[in-house]
Order: sequence, then C-alpha cells, then structure tokens
Amino acid sequence: MFDVGFSEMMVIAVVALVVIGPERLPRVARTLGFWFGRLQRYVNDVKADINREVELEDLRKFKSQFEDAASGVENEIRSEVAKAESTFNSVGADAPSATTPAADEPATAIAAATTEQAAPSAPSAADPVAAGDGTPHKPAV
Repeated sequence: MFDVGFSEMMVIAVVALVVIGPERLPRVARTLGFWFGRLQRYVNDVKADINREVELEDLRKFKSQFEDAASGVENEIRSEVAKAESTFNSVGADAPSATTPAADEPATAIAAATTEQAAPSAPSAADPVAAGDGTPHKPAV
C-alpha cells in the first residue's frame, strides 16, 4: 500500500524520538502497534466478508444453473414419456381391430363360434361338483 523503505523508516524513527522524547516513545509505540493491529484485523474481517459474499453469489449462480438444467431434463423426460404413452395408446387402439374378424369371413363361422362359447358343457359323472348342487361330495368309504 505505502512504499516505505528502510531509509524512510529510520528518518521517521529519528523525528519521533526527537519530537516525542525518549520517555514517552515506548508507550506511544505500544499504542500505535495496538491500533495498527486492530486496523489489520478490521481489514482482514472486511476482506473475509467480501470473499464470503462473492462465494455466496457464485453458489447462487451455480444453483440457478443447476435448477435450469434439472428443469430441462425434467421437460425432456416428460416429453419422452408423453411420446411413449401416445405410441402405446395408438398400438393399443390398433390391437382390437386386428383381433376382430375380417369382412370376407362367412357369417356362419361367426355364429357357430358364438354358439359353441355360449352352450354349457354337460356335467360329467366323475366331477362331483358339477353333478350335484355345487358342493363337493366325499365318496363313501
């Protein structure tokens, strides 16, 4: 800060010795040292506060960049999920039309298939549940 060399300090010391006197010079030097130390601590505290604020600002910038990147990724994922859902829905909509009978099949084949599905099968004698009232019967021992 100040460009004071050894020769300038010697001149200041000699002038201080002459002006202040040898009796009060140690006490004045002690007081100046005390105040100079306080000034240095104050300057160091201000520097530390400024550095903390700069780091805090950097962290805020990093946070905003991270949030922007995260929202961008979230939007991309949402759009991909929406595309996948629309593809799935379109495939699902096409699937039932593929299982319906074609227009060139005879109507009798369709009628026969529906009557076979609708007619219940006759109960067999080996199946005790189907033969009676719906409760299983134990064979006699």
